[in-house]
Amino acid sequence: MSLLLSRLSKIALGKPASVRSSLVLILSNGFSSSALQTHPCRIMTARPCGEDLGKLMIMENATDCKVTLLEKKVPMELVYVDEIITASYTDPKRISLPPFVTLPRCQTQIVTNVAMSSSCPEDENCVVAVKFLGPQLSFCRPAQSNSEWTNIKIASPSFFSSDVMYSKKDDMFRIPGSGGHLIGSWDPRTEDHNPKIQRLRFRNLPELPRAKQELLDSCYKSEHLVESRNTGETFLVKRYKKATTRDTVKMKTKGVMVFKLDEKGNAVYTKDIGDLCIFLSKSEPFCASSSRFPNCVDICDVDELAIASLTFDSIIGVTRTNGAPYHIPPQIIV
Repeated sequence: MSLLLSRLSKIALGKPASVRSSLVLILSNGFSSSALQTHPCRIMTARPCGEDLGKLMIMENATDCKVTLLEKKVPMELVYVDEIITASYTDPKRISLPPFVTLPRCQTQIVTNVAMSSSCPEDENCVVAVKFLGPQLSFCRPAQSNSEWTNIKIASPSFFSSDVMYSKKDDMFRIPGSGGHLIGSWDPRTEDHNPKIQRLRFRNLPELPRAKQELLDSCYKSEHLVESRNTGETFLVKRYKKATTRDTVKMKTKGVMVFKLDEKGNAVYTKDIGDLCIFLSKSEPFCASSSRFPNCVDICDVDELAIASLTFDSIIGVTRTNGAPYHIPPQIIV
């Protein structure tokens, strides 16, 4: 099953996404557990090559400083964080969507992220979900004639700043609540706009040293839902970030906690996800088997590149400005 690569988002604080009358999504070609694949990689930037186009430059892993220049050309406006964002380097597709409709006491200028049920835009059952900062969540089916948005106003403020993701296992769109204690699930095929709420119970929490606990308590926290397409497991990742100094807005990861979720609502803390690596960036979070970084969380953000080892409870990274902080999932080699 293919995975959404590009996610529309308001990435830099104070910089709204450039969306007005139409929306352009750039999709990845997806990956399969049985096909020959490329390694996961990250987009570094694009080299201008004329006519407002650029060739993508990628890096395969966090410790390899080798940057590869691809022949794949993309519009330069899609590469930078204050524009629409980036593209898959194998088979990018553009989908024009209908104009947004803003619900009362909502806004549609700042987009948190985008998720899709399928990367095949010609599929009539393909659903695009757009999560705006605040209470509005919108769905549409781009392949249908006269496609229009179904707009939902979320009641609980705990979901206002969270990302939406598509769960293949549940065939629903899910949003983790702030703090990770709730998960809301929406089925766009029904007329019931009320979410199915799952309450999580955190289990096996570690006893942290006082200094470590105080550090995490002082951090900005974000929650990320990730599904492994290989194992069928669902993980909740809590990431803790803090400003590097008082005089800068650059953020650095100070801690990562991973919880394995079950159908009963148990969120069990774990330091062992096997040979999986969880990839977090401004694109869709994903898991992939990794011989280079097993049992790790690979982070690519606007201010940072980092690897968090669950085995050694350590984080190795560099603080730097990344023009295109996006991971590309494994691509099928044709």
